[in-house]
Amino acid sequence: MHTKLEIIIRSHRDGISHRQISRDLQINRKTIKKCIEDYENLQKGLVNPETALSTFLSIPPSYCVGTRSKVRLTQEVQTVIDGLLEENISKVQRGMRKQIMKKIDILELLHDQGFAVGYTTVCNYIREKQGKTAISQEAFIRQQYLPGSACEFDWGEIKLSIEGQVCRFYIAVFTSAYSNYRYAVIYSRQDTLSFMESHVLFFKHIGGVYHQMVYDNMRVAIAKFIGKHEKEPTQALLQMKGHYRFDHRFCNAYSGNEKGHVERSVEYIRRKAFGSKSDFANLDQAQEYLESIVGKLNQVKQQLTGRTAMEMFAEEKKLLWPYTGQLACSGSEQLRVDKYATISYCTNRYSVSDKLVGCFVDVKVFSHKIEVYFENKLVTSHQRDYGKHVWIICIEHYLDTFRQKPGALNGSVALSCSPYLKNLYEQFYLGAPRDFIDLLHYCREHIISEEKLEATVSRLVDLCTQEITTEKLTALLGNKPREDAKPIAVNNQTAYLAQEQLKQVTALLMN
Repeated sequence: MHTKLEIIIRSHRDGISHRQISRDLQINRKTIKKCIEDYENLQKGLVNPETALSTFLSIPPSYCVGTRSKVRLTQEVQTVIDGLLEENISKVQRGMRKQIMKKIDILELLHDQGFAVGYTTVCNYIREKQGKTAISQEAFIRQQYLPGSACEFDWGEIKLSIEGQVCRFYIAVFTSAYSNYRYAVIYSRQDTLSFMESHVLFFKHIGGVYHQMVYDNMRVAIAKFIGKHEKEPTQALLQMKGHYRFDHRFCNAYSGNEKGHVERSVEYIRRKAFGSKSDFANLDQAQEYLESIVGKLNQVKQQLTGRTAMEMFAEEKKLLWPYTGQLACSGSEQLRVDKYATISYCTNRYSVSDKLVGCFVDVKVFSHKIEVYFENKLVTSHQRDYGKHVWIICIEHYLDTFRQKPGALNGSVALSCSPYLKNLYEQFYLGAPRDFIDLLHYCREHIISEEKLEATVSRLVDLCTQEITTEKLTALLGNKPREDAKPIAVNNQTAYLAQEQLKQVTALLMN
């Protein structure tokens, strides 16, 4: 507007030529000529020419951009974006709507692949592709919090592919109201044990306790409603409050904005961690991946503060209440061992020693494992399974029974639960179940792991390919080298010849 005013004044009032105006203002003469012609044409078309100048100055400039070619939005970039949009549609169809990639996630992925494209370009292309127009969003009022004063907790649902099978899991998310420091753990259920264990891990992780914990109307935190606004906390929450000595606050119903930090964190962590990757070999691998992503997010500078969450958390960590030690959180049951030497918990069966058939045992149930005690002694533990009607069997628990009933080994569930042992039995012991049972007894008595047994079998196969027997395997398993033995320095030729002779002698002795 100022430039246009200068051009009109210099031309009509001062009578300066177009060339001189171009020199003074460093503007092309064609631009100056067009500006003066537009003003004069507008002046002629108005009834009151005196208002021509103010009207002309209020008209925004227009540019011809319809014929411009898009330099950054190449066909290759469009192909990548289209593929990600199709993947989002596939996720929605598989019930994974909350894990779709947003525009900012697509932009970051394009940058990681080396494409120099802007956020506006990506948004415009996706909007044109999907045929959507921009809509107004809800406004929120920013609050101020003191360091260490409050931390918010919430659950988030995710779907992961574990060993090729899509399963539903839940992430327990903690977010500091002051620093926006985040922490997340994956669980199979939103039950009381997971609720308590997540708090235990979080307080241990930060080495302190926040003054107040904020929750919504979740069942694991609220036992019942009393009147219109009063809510009675659960026994689990009271137990954690008594141990860690923090206060709690419940949000109003349907008011997620009252804990907006963690509401945003659940959606943010879910997208950043599992928006582009959801296939894992096991749950432990998924948890390690989640921890690495959350660690990176805590190192990112925040827009409103200009500092990272880790930097701000270092300040408030000094003001947290002291960490009072780990709280033991587990459920307890007393169950009877049935005739299959198993205990039944939540429709699943877990094996114990066959010597305990008919006895009552004490069971401690954790979120990820089950421990079985008999006469106050730990007799076995199992990884907890959240399936239905699953048999979790350990073959070591049935070795004494197998000695009395060797014919039951071939078709037993205990053998099929260990793919390697089943393959070893079918390959070398198919007609000799007693020898195989003796081998398992030896491994149990000498605490030999399945990995060590597999390595020994491979070594024996290399030395002697004719026949694999229990005597040969136990000989190799019992041949332990002395720890204080020192290697003798010899040249390569001597070592090679000595090894070849030892292999030949070993093969002769075992044939």
